[in-house]
Amino acid sequence: MKTQVAIIGAGPSGLLLGQLLSRQGIDNVILERKSGEYVLSRIRAGVLEQGMVDLLREAGVDERMDVEGLPHDGFELAFDNRRVRVDLAGLTGGSQVMVYGQTEVTRDLMEAREANGGSTIYEADNVQLHDLDSEAPWVTYDKDGETHRLDCDYVAGCDGFHGVSRQSIPEGRIKEFEKVYPFGWLGILSDTPPVSDELIYARHERGFSLCSMRSETRSRYYIQVSLDEKVEDWSDERFWEELKRRLPDEVAEKLVTGPSIEKSIAPLRSFVVEPMQYGRLFLVGDAAHIVPPTGAKGLNLAASDVNTLYRLMAKVYQEGRTDLIPRYSETCLKRIWKAERFSWWMTSMLHKFSEEEDFATRMQQAELDYVTGSEAGLTTIAENYVGLPYESLE
Repeated sequence: MKTQVAIIGAGPSGLLLGQLLSRQGIDNVILERKSGEYVLSRIRAGVLEQGMVDLLREAGVDERMDVEGLPHDGFELAFDNRRVRVDLAGLTGGSQVMVYGQTEVTRDLMEAREANGGSTIYEADNVQLHDLDSEAPWVTYDKDGETHRLDCDYVAGCDGFHGVSRQSIPEGRIKEFEKVYPFGWLGILSDTPPVSDELIYARHERGFSLCSMRSETRSRYYIQVSLDEKVEDWSDERFWEELKRRLPDEVAEKLVTGPSIEKSIAPLRSFVVEPMQYGRLFLVGDAAHIVPPTGAKGLNLAASDVNTLYRLMAKVYQEGRTDLIPRYSETCLKRIWKAERFSWWMTSMLHKFSEEEDFATRMQQAELDYVTGSEAGLTTIAENYVGLPYESLE
C-alpha cells in the first residue's frame, strides 16, 4: 500500500488528524496495535477546551457533542471548608469548556471515519518505522500472519507514551524533560448524579480530591493516594468515605454514592521531548508530552498538536510549503510548555506533598488565598483552563 500520511495510533488524536486530513483530500492510513473495542474501553479525560471543541466542529464530528455535551462556564476551588468559583466565561470574554468524555469523542471519530471510507487497520502487530530521515519513509506491520508494507510521505506518531514512534528516533536526537510526582490519583466512575453542576477541585490536609462528571447521570471522582496504594485495597465504601472527608461539608452532604463501574490508579508525571520531530516523523500528543491531569490538559494538548500538523500538511500538499515542515516542533512546544507550567502549578498548589505542616504547606495556603482573592489571579486560572490560543505556523 501507499498513502500520503501514515498515522500510528487510532486514539482520539490519530482519528482526529485522519478526519481533518481526509476532509482536505489528503490520503491517510491509520495503524492501531489494539482492537477498536479496546480503544473505546479506555477511560480518560472529559473536559474539552474551547479550541478543541472548535476543532471537532471543523472536523464535522460535533453533532452528538452538541446534544450530549455539557458546556461549563466555570468551576470551583475548595479549601478550608469553603468554595470559590472561577467564572471562566466572565473572566475570558465568554470562553467555555465542554464536558464530553474522551470515549465519546473517539466513538464519534470512529463512526465518521467509517462513514467516509477511511482506512484503519486494527490489531496491527510489530509496527516498525523505516527510513524516517529520507524522502520516502515506510512502515511495516504484521496482520493475519503476514508482514505488510505501507509506503508514505510522512508519519504521524499518535501512539502514546509507550508507543513505537518516539522509540524509533535514534538515541541522542531528542532530549527528554521529566518530573515524577510522589503520588497518584485513584479514580472511579459511577452511574450516580454529579454532586455539583460544575467541577470541584479540592485541597485538604488529607490530600487532593476532584469531583468531575461525564454526563448528568454519570460521575467521575478522584482522590490523591500514595504510589504504593493498590486498587484492590480500595472498596467502594472506603473510597466514598475518604472522598467525603476531603470535601467541604455542604458538598459531602449532597454526595450520592453507588457502585463503581471502573476504578484505577494513575501516577502523575510531567514529560516533554524536544524536538517533536525527526526527519519525516512528527510526534503528536502523549508520544511527545505528558501532563498531570490537574489542569485538564492532556487530550487538549494532543488536539493542539493535531491542529498544527493538520494545517502544516494542508499547506504542504495544497501550496507546496515544505519550508514550514521544520516549524512543527517549535510551534507546538510554545503552547505545550505553557500548559505544562499551568498543570504543574495547579498540581503544586492543590496536592499534599508532606505529612508535616511545613513551609511549602504555608506557601500553598498563601497561593490559594491570593489567587482566589484577586481578579487578576482568577483571570490567570481562567485563561489557562479554557485554553490559550493555538500557535500559528507563520
